[in-house]
Amino acid sequence: MEKDQGLRPGVCPGLGVGLGFRRKHAEELLRGCPEVDWLEILPENSIDRGGLLARQVREAAERYPVAFHGISLNLGSTDPLDFEYLARLKKYVHELGGLWVSDHLCFTGVGDQYLGELLPLPYTEEAAAHVAGRVRIVQDYLELPFLVENVSCYFEYQLEGKLPEWEFVRLVLEEGDCGMLLDVNNVFVNSWNHGFSSKDYLDGIPFERVGQMHMAGHEVDGRLLLDTHGEPIVEKVWDLYEDAVGRCPQPVSILLERDFNIPELEELLPELRRIGEVLDRSFPGGRFAKGAMAEEKA
Repeated sequence: MEKDQGLRPGVCPGLGVGLGFRRKHAEELLRGCPEVDWLEILPENSIDRGGLLARQVREAAERYPVAFHGISLNLGSTDPLDFEYLARLKKYVHELGGLWVSDHLCFTGVGDQYLGELLPLPYTEEAAAHVAGRVRIVQDYLELPFLVENVSCYFEYQLEGKLPEWEFVRLVLEEGDCGMLLDVNNVFVNSWNHGFSSKDYLDGIPFERVGQMHMAGHEVDGRLLLDTHGEPIVEKVWDLYEDAVGRCPQPVSILLERDFNIPELEELLPELRRIGEVLDRSFPGGRFAKGAMAEEKA
C-alpha cells in the first residue's frame, strides 16, 4: 500500500517527534531544540493559571506546534460529562492553537469523587458503546480532532462477553469516530502482565485512526511491569514501536514521555533521535516543518 503523505481526514497532521512540555526543560525548549518538532501540553498543569508557567506555555505554543493531552475528561464514567471543564478546556486549547486533544480510555472518578488513578474499563460491547457516545459528544464540543489513549492496567474484569482489549479499543474508535493515541509501552506492559501477544494487539488496531503514539519506559516490580514513564525505553518496546510505525498508512506524530526521574534534556536526545530515525525510515520527508506550521498558525 502506498503511504499517503498528507493529512488523515478528521484526525491530525504528522508532526514528527514530540516531547511533553515540562518546567525542567522549558527554557531550553524555548531557545529551540532541533530534535523536538512539537510539544504535548498537559492542560491540567496550566489552564486558568498565571505567572511564569503560563507565560512559558504560551511562548512554547508560539514556537512549536502543540497538542493537548489530559487526564480529566473521565470518559468511561457513568457520571455526566463536566461541561464546565469542557468549556474552559475548549477556550484554552483554541487560544493556544492546539491541533488536537487527547485523553485516556478509562475512568478517573465516580459519584463526583475523583479517584486519582486511570482505572480500566470492562471490555464489553456495552461499555464500548457508552464510551463511544461520550467521545462523540466531546469531539463535537471541542471542534478539534479527539484521540483516546489505551491505558496500562493491573487487573481485569471477569465478565461474560468480555472482549480482547484491542477489539474493545477498535469498537470505541469506530463507534466514536475518533482517533487513537497508541501508547506502545502500554501495549507491551499489558501483554506481559495479562499474557497476550503484542502482535495480536497491533493486528487488531485500525491504524488509519492512529494519529499519535507515546513512547515511554517502565519498571519491573516482581512479576509485574509498571508503566512509570520514569526509565529509558527497553529494546522490546523499540521493536514494537518500529512494527507499529510500519503499519501506519500516513505520517504519525510520536511523543517521548518522561514524567518521573526527569533527566536533563541532553540525556533524552538519544531517544528522541532514535524515535525520529524509525519514523523517517517509514516516512521520508513526512514530518511537518516547524517553520511552515508556525506560518499556518500565524
